Amino acid sequence: MKTCLVVDDSNVVRKVARRILEKVSFAITEAESGQQALDQCRQAMPDTILLDFHMPGMGTVEFLSTLRSLPGGKQTHVVYCTTENDTADITRTIAAGADDYVIKPFDRQSLQAKFAGGPVEPAARPAGFAGRS
Repeated sequence: MKTCLVVDDSNVVRKVARRILEKVSFAITEAESGQQALDQCRQAMPDTILLDFHMPGMGTVEFLSTLRSLPGGKQTHVVYCTTENDTADITRTIAAGADDYVIKPFDRQSLQAKFAGGPVEPAARPAGFAGRS
């Protein structure tokens, strides 16, 4: 079973994401901060991470930089979630190491679409997708 670490300071968001992702056969762990998430990644690197854009104590770019430097961290598929459809933030976060993003509030369909097939290989991404390769 694939594993997913859900990182969000909102307990409600973590629980909603858990319910949705468990339906597509992910084993879920949760963290409420970037530091807590990194500590968990050092213990057992998840297959995927659903990452909140605004985390207490650590910025998303810092989290991604640290994650990608950990053993196995380059292979972990990271989808970050944000409340803003700001192209500059999206571009900066993808450049920092995120693989994809989803806008909050997300619904079951949009979140499952990001995770149902697992990581998307660069060649299989839609034309014009500027994700990390």
